[in-house]
This record gives sequence, structure tokens and C-alpha cells, in this order.
Amino acid sequence: MVWLNRASAPTLLIIHIIVRMASSDSNLFVDLVLFHAISLLAAFSIFSSPRFNDQVAQLSVGGAILFWSAGSILTTYNEFFSAPAINPLIANIFYLLFYPCAFIGIPRTLRARGKLGSLEILDATILGLGLSAIGAAFLIEPVLPFSRESPSQTFISILFPIADLVLVALVLALTLISPLTLRSALVTFGIVIFLISDFLFLWLSVNHRYSLGTISDDLWLLGIVILAQGLRFRGSEQTLSGTIHPLFVALSVMMSATLLAITSLRPGYFPNFILIPTITTLLLAFARMLIALRQARSIGEERVLARTDDLTSLPNRRRFIAELGAITESSEIEVALLLLDLDGFKPINDLYGHEVGDQLLKQVSLRFTRVLPQGALLARLGGDEFGAIVRGDFATTFELAHALRATLSYPFSIAGREIHVGVSVGHVGNDGAPDLLRRADKAMYEAKRQGVGVWSESAEKA
Repeated sequence: MVWLNRASAPTLLIIHIIVRMASSDSNLFVDLVLFHAISLLAAFSIFSSPRFNDQVAQLSVGGAILFWSAGSILTTYNEFFSAPAINPLIANIFYLLFYPCAFIGIPRTLRARGKLGSLEILDATILGLGLSAIGAAFLIEPVLPFSRESPSQTFISILFPIADLVLVALVLALTLISPLTLRSALVTFGIVIFLISDFLFLWLSVNHRYSLGTISDDLWLLGIVILAQGLRFRGSEQTLSGTIHPLFVALSVMMSATLLAITSLRPGYFPNFILIPTITTLLLAFARMLIALRQARSIGEERVLARTDDLTSLPNRRRFIAELGAITESSEIEVALLLLDLDGFKPINDLYGHEVGDQLLKQVSLRFTRVLPQGALLARLGGDEFGAIVRGDFATTFELAHALRATLSYPFSIAGREIHVGVSVGHVGNDGAPDLLRRADKAMYEAKRQGVGVWSESAEKA
């Protein structure tokens, strides 16, 4: 039963093509009954496609085919039965309903696992509209059957090819950012063939060469059948990660801007209706630029936050290690690493609570910052441990270590209490060795053990 549902429309299409090739004369059964049986079976095949399909995509694409079939049935009926004739506007309404359904359903059939991101959709839209503007400028006018006597007919004649261009451009743009699968290839190929058939019909009509029952009509059915077959296959199982190459988006914007400039400098050189896709493309490109700038700023802020201590707003351990690694690799000699660990902080934190302890760390970091010269790096490495990278010779940096210790010689006033805390400082000069931090840590613990406040591996005592 499943095989019959999948094969019925392609089988009837082959039969229909063979009959058409055997006889080019229009026939009520071939052109009205058999022709539309194929499109209706294709729509039914879409509605009954496997459950792994997106339900909205199934309903939208199947509905698009049904609306197109309804418009085609009414148009063909008018060809065979002139009385009473059905208003062609009704058929055009059904044809037009094909496009909103296609715009909803086709992108959902092309997406990979997970949803398309807003930027991917925006880039695809910019590229699609840019391509549509180019197509509208160079391809549409030759196939437009303008009528001065019927404004509504002129409007519809313009609307059809523009909608076709936007749809095919959007499909191609989405194909660029979706993983290539048999499903995406068939869906894209089917839509392209269907829309080529639309343009072929318009061109033949303008040149008064179209007649019902020609083999060119089967291109519509071929596109529909291929599209329906595409929904029988699974899409990509990988999460969508690709994006449209910025070069394509830039070219789309550049071409739209060029078309707008030519239209402004030489009115009438291109049809005025290309202003809609060109201006929309430029507006969306401007919105995309604003989003990109906001994202860049957010990324910059996130990077700063990722390297900043939340409590003291000093650089954190990650930033400190990165700077220390750069200094070690540069073999800059007149640089010293100071490792500072507070004395008596844990009892204060346990006695007065974490809020007082946090306020103490903030005030300690503020005092340390005031002592250090410009260009020095002070970081909170975690808990009550700080690190400083200072430039200068041994005497200068060793004196700075004492100055840092001296900043804690007078009490802190926190929550109405006077709190005393000390600091032990390990001092080590840069000699290009990779174990600088370990040696500074050893010097700091030696200062704590000796109770001398500051200890340097280059001096016996401070």
C-alpha cells in the first residue's frame, strides 16, 4: 500500500507524457482528468508521507499543491466549457494561495535537525531577496503580459513571476546552509522545475505560442512529483551549523544597491517594481549589521567577564595565567611575580560571615590596586589569594612587595567593626623558566612559615 501510494503519481505522469507525445491535441480526459489526478495524488502522497516529517511542512506543502491544482482545474475547465464560464479571478486566487503555503512549508522541509537560527533565516532572506531583485530587473519584464485595460490582470501578471523568483531564490539560499541530502536535493530540484515551468508558460503566453495540451505543461507535474518524492526521505540527522558565506550576502547587498542607484539615476531603465525587493534587501542588511555589531559587543563583554573576578572586578586566574605565560615566553628579565595570601582571613570569615569576608576582600583589592604602579597586573586567583605581575629590577619589585604588605598594616572598618588582616608575599623574578608560579607559591609559604611577611627566592630573608 505504501509502495502504491508512492508510485501512483510517477506512474500516471509517465503515462501522461507518453500520451502527450503521441498526440498534441487537447483532450478532456488527458488534460482535465488525468493531468489533475497526478497533482492530487502527489498532494495525497505528501499528506501521507512518513511521520518523521514536520507536520506543518506536510500540511503547507500539500496545501500548496492542492491550491495550485484547484486553480489549474478551473482554468482548464474554462478551456473546454465556455458556458457558463468561471471567473478567471477565482482561478488566480487559488494560484496565488500556492505561494504563502509554499513559503511556510518549503523552508521547513529543507531545514536540518533542530530549528534554523534567526541569523541563518535572515541571511537566507537577504540572499533570496537580492537574487529576486536581480531576476526582476533582467528576467521578468520579457514575460509580463501587461494589459492597460485591466489593472488587476497587470498586477497579477507581475505578482506571479516576482513570487516565483522570491521562492526559488529563498529555496536556493536555504539549500546553501542545509546539509546536502537526497531529501533536500529532490525538494530543491522539484521547486526549481516547477518554477521554470511557470516562466516558460508566461513566455509562451506573451509570444502567443501557448496552447493547452502541450508537453511543456508536464513540467509542472514533474516538479510536483519530484517534490512529493522528496518528502518520502529523511533529512539530515546532524544539527544545523552551517551559515551562508558572507561573500554571497555581500554580493546580494552590493547588487541591490547598484540596482537602486541605477533606478534613481536613470528612471525607467528597470521596471519600478524592482524597488520593493531591492529596498527590502538593503533594510534587512542594515538590520543584520546592527545584530552583528550587538553580537560582537556581547562577545567582547563575555570575554571580559570570562577573565574577570565577579567579586572584586579584578582579572581572574585565567587572565593571570595567560599574562604570565606570555611574559615567560618573552623572557622579559625585569619582571617579578608576587603571590599574596591573606593571614587570618579564614577565622574572620567564619566569625563574621561571608558577607563581611566578601567586603574585606573588596577593600583589600582596592588597597593593593592603589599601591601598584601603572602597567602592573593584579588578579584574584581564588579565595583569599592574589597575584601581581610587576615590572622593574629586583630592588624595585621587592620594595613593591613590602608596600603591598604595608597597606594592610592598619585595620579595615566593615559593618561597624575594626578588622585586622595581614598578608604573606612570595617574590620571584622572571628567568624564563616555566615553573614561575610554583616557585612563587613556595616563596609565599616560606614567608608564612617564617612569619616575615615577604620572602624572595633571591634573598635569604626580608
